[in-house]
Amino acid sequence: MSEVTRVPIQPIEKGSLTKLWLGVIVAILLGAGIAWSAAPAGITLKELAAGTGESPADGDVAFVKYKGMLDDGTVFDQADSSPFPPGVFPDGIPMLIQPGQMVEGFYQGLKQMEKGGKYRLNIPAKLAYGDAPPPQSEIPPGADLTFEVELVDFMSQEDAERRFMIMQQMMQGPGAGNGEPGAEGPPQP
Repeated sequence: MSEVTRVPIQPIEKGSLTKLWLGVIVAILLGAGIAWSAAPAGITLKELAAGTGESPADGDVAFVKYKGMLDDGTVFDQADSSPFPPGVFPDGIPMLIQPGQMVEGFYQGLKQMEKGGKYRLNIPAKLAYGDAPPPQSEIPPGADLTFEVELVDFMSQEDAERRFMIMQQMMQGPGAGNGEPGAEGPPQP
C-alpha cells in the first residue's frame, strides 16, 4: 500500500486574497485592452441633418447624393442628381443595397441612415478599397475615405424595377410592347 504524502497548506496571509483578485482584474483589463486595440476600427457616422422614418435594408434601392473625399479634402467622386427623367424616380443616384455592390463601409453606413437625412460617413481603408483602389482613381492605397451623403429616398427593388419598366415604355413611345408602331421587335410586313 502506498502512502500519500501530505503537504500542509499554509494559511493565507491577511490581504493576500485581495492582492490575488486585484492581479486577476488587472490581467483581465490588460487582455481586454490588447484585444480592443487589435480589433478592426469600424465606420463612424455623424448625422448632419436629421432624417425621418425607417432605414433601408438589403434588397432596397437607395437614392443618394454624395461627395467622396480623402483625408486632405481632395474630392475623388461626387454625384448630385438622378440620371433618370424627373418624376419616375426620386432625385439622386440609385444604389442597390446588397453586400458586394459598394465598398463595405458605405454599405454598412447606408443601412444606418434615415430617409431625408444628411450624414458624414468616415470609412477606414480596410472597409473601403484597402491597398487596391480602383484603377485611374485619385484614391491612394490604404486611404481612409470620408463621404457626405444625403439619403434622398429608398424603395424596394421590385418597386424600382416596375418604375424602370414604366420609364422604358414611356421612352419607346405610344403602343410600346403591344405590336403597334413604336413597339420593340422586328418590323411587321
